[in-house]
Amino acid sequence: MEKITLAHGSGGKLMHQLIDSVFLEQFSNKILREKKDSAVFSLGQTRFAFTTDSYVVDPLFFPGGDIGSLAVYGTVNDLSVCGARPRYLACGLIVEEGLDRGIVERIARSIRNAALKAGVEVVTGDIKVVERGHCDKLFISTSGIGIVDRMTDLSLDRVRIGDSVIASGTIGDHAISILSQREGLNLGSRIVSDSAPLNGLTARIVSVSRHVRFMRDPTRGGLAATLNEIVTKRKFGIVIDERALPIRPSVKTACELVGFDPLSLANEGKIVVIVGQQDARRVLSVMRSHRYGTAARVIGKIVPGPAGKVILNTSVGSRRIVEMPSGEQVPRIC
Repeated sequence: MEKITLAHGSGGKLMHQLIDSVFLEQFSNKILREKKDSAVFSLGQTRFAFTTDSYVVDPLFFPGGDIGSLAVYGTVNDLSVCGARPRYLACGLIVEEGLDRGIVERIARSIRNAALKAGVEVVTGDIKVVERGHCDKLFISTSGIGIVDRMTDLSLDRVRIGDSVIASGTIGDHAISILSQREGLNLGSRIVSDSAPLNGLTARIVSVSRHVRFMRDPTRGGLAATLNEIVTKRKFGIVIDERALPIRPSVKTACELVGFDPLSLANEGKIVVIVGQQDARRVLSVMRSHRYGTAARVIGKIVPGPAGKVILNTSVGSRRIVEMPSGEQVPRIC
């Protein structure tokens, strides 16, 4: 019998196979089949987005954040990329017996401060304590709800040939921050997680263009997973330019040191935006005017073919297929 491995939670091939063969098989419905970061639905005259997520990051505290702020921002961002204005969160903690009370208090303060920064409220929650050895210190589960403007329509069905693909900033920062902290790597410079709330940025994006087609935050599996999710079973492909990819030199160095592909590294404060070519400059300009989009770049475009594939034009003039990640480069990343 097949066993669950860490790779089943990596955001790559095995995770998508597990979702499709088990969860979509059991719970199949119209909203779930859309496979968005949040479920978008209407109750009466109001459109809502609803999402849920869990956080098991190791270590609990890392340069640029901690498990508490990460849980808030990750949930806010999953709502935001669906065009929602995040409003309320629920937060559940599973705590290992013997954990210092001071750590729990510190994380609770971080959750409070992150919610204030993101402009949301934590309105309900839960806490469970399990026996020593049955949980690694502390896990968090969150759910969030937001309101979607009736004029906002973000869907892969709206993507067109010629559309521009924009990344909001440098990739791989979060994964390398976690790795360097966990393994005690001296990379010559301090790499800080990009964990941040993106609802202000996404609100600006959708306010300046009716031709924003789709947004997603490239978390587990990184940019490679997100772009492959966009083209899978579609009649178009994506071409990206390696020279346009925003990657910090320190992240490149770390990837060369440990043999990682920066395209597959997790991010927690970045988004990928697909927008009609006619509005790409306008969207790029408004992104660069926001604190979380100053390094935004057009990294590629939607092309007729090869359909269902992501192609990278390399800096040396060759081309290669960017595959959906198949394993877990850095486990316990979020």
